[in-house]
Amino acid sequence: MSFMTSAQRTLLVGVSRLGYANPFLPERVELERAVLGGEFMEGEAVWSYRAEHPEPRANVWRIVGKLEPLVEQLGARLRSGVAAREQELGLYEDAALQLLYQRCYAKFYEAGFGSEQGNPGRWRFYNEFLADWRHCFAIDGVRFPNERDARHTFACFRQIQRAFDITFRDIIGSSLPAARLRGAVWQSIFTHDMRRYRRTLYARMGEFATLITGPSGTGKELVARTIAESRYVPFDDRRLGFADDGEVAFLPINIAALSPTLVESELFGHKRGAFTGAVADRRGFLEMCPELGSVFLDEVGDMDPGIQVKLLRVIETRTFHPVGDTAGRQFRGKLMAATNRDLAQAMRQGQFREDLYYRLCSDQVMTPSLAEQLAASPGVLRELVFYMARRVAGAEGDALAGEVLPWIAGNLGVDYAWPGNYRELEQCVKNVLIRRNYRPALGGAEDAVEEFANQARAGRLTADELMGRYVTIVYSRTGSYEETARRLGLDRRTVKAKVDAALLGRLRQTVQPVLLR
Repeated sequence: MSFMTSAQRTLLVGVSRLGYANPFLPERVELERAVLGGEFMEGEAVWSYRAEHPEPRANVWRIVGKLEPLVEQLGARLRSGVAAREQELGLYEDAALQLLYQRCYAKFYEAGFGSEQGNPGRWRFYNEFLADWRHCFAIDGVRFPNERDARHTFACFRQIQRAFDITFRDIIGSSLPAARLRGAVWQSIFTHDMRRYRRTLYARMGEFATLITGPSGTGKELVARTIAESRYVPFDDRRLGFADDGEVAFLPINIAALSPTLVESELFGHKRGAFTGAVADRRGFLEMCPELGSVFLDEVGDMDPGIQVKLLRVIETRTFHPVGDTAGRQFRGKLMAATNRDLAQAMRQGQFREDLYYRLCSDQVMTPSLAEQLAASPGVLRELVFYMARRVAGAEGDALAGEVLPWIAGNLGVDYAWPGNYRELEQCVKNVLIRRNYRPALGGAEDAVEEFANQARAGRLTADELMGRYVTIVYSRTGSYEETARRLGLDRRTVKAKVDAALLGRLRQTVQPVLLR
């Protein structure tokens, strides 16, 4: 008697691939389709929060319905002594793990986050999980190829559930750019190979710094917080609790908002008398951060060169010295940084250390602009407005969204570029709530160039508009018709005719021409 039929093997191969796929990328949908065949329920191309239907897709539960009887049948064969090849054992193991995870999912969700206080004994269902685990895997004479202990698997399950729920809830948008962002966050948490992560990397991800780049107002701190709140936490089966039963330690500092002295003190701490105003010893974020916590450096591109040197040592050696102290300290947490600056240009200009950049960029995430999302999927605006309105106005959120959407359409238009990105949209929602009006700030040079790039990527410009705006951007930097003509290979009169006076005014707010004419 063979352990599994050809049809069962085909099904479990698909289930195995699906179980280790990135849940937020379109590949997951195709893998679901391959597993379910004619039973697949068509729906959205990516897994995202929807204003009207926020619950996840139903295909998951259809797959669970197929796994329940199959895992039980194959487990019974193993217990009866039917021999199985190593590959077949691996397929059975992956299917059983998926089934156990789905059985635990709702219980993890109900247990929630935060402290045990007010919710004692919320992890007692581990005993139910352990009974299921032993039923599936504690089989005499059978050794599974990737077997780990039940505690570690339970901890992995909780991490996966928490990471999925936070990412799904907080990084919204059904566009492909938003899906790629959620997928990139998932990889920052688990890497691209979840099998390897489960075997060894779960205990080492804190050693890798994460650099988050993107325009201002695109949610870089939100991405950092999502990664910080989704880290692996060991489970103690003796006291039935996780190591982080308190709040997740996320310590953010905005480099641009503080003087270099204060930044250094906030990060590294100081000894009493180290500088004027240091009236007592102070522990810095690097010392306060626990092993499972994270320190987030926002606007790291604005960091003082002297502090860059000290931060480089922290990443290289995981040690630091408080200001005015000779005794070393150890940094045990994870470091994340974000910037909206072009670090490549900053390095060329000597404003940012190249060696620090290459220590920070072992893991990189790029946040898309709101204009990129809308260019790929205009309907995202409705989803975001509903999401923000509910957060701002609570029970009145849907009614507020019903006011904001027509106001935007009638006053800003569908092609408005949202230079302030998600932050600007949120302020628009709040302004309409309070005043039934919103006045956008006049965008500067950076906004104008980004707006041009977004419209060009979206294919919204005619050839004449494309040429005119690009000529204007180059002219704003040269200040010379002759130099612009030389760079672009055009006639001087063509350049002069193509310069857009209104766009040039926006560009000249912050850009000084190289040549004046």
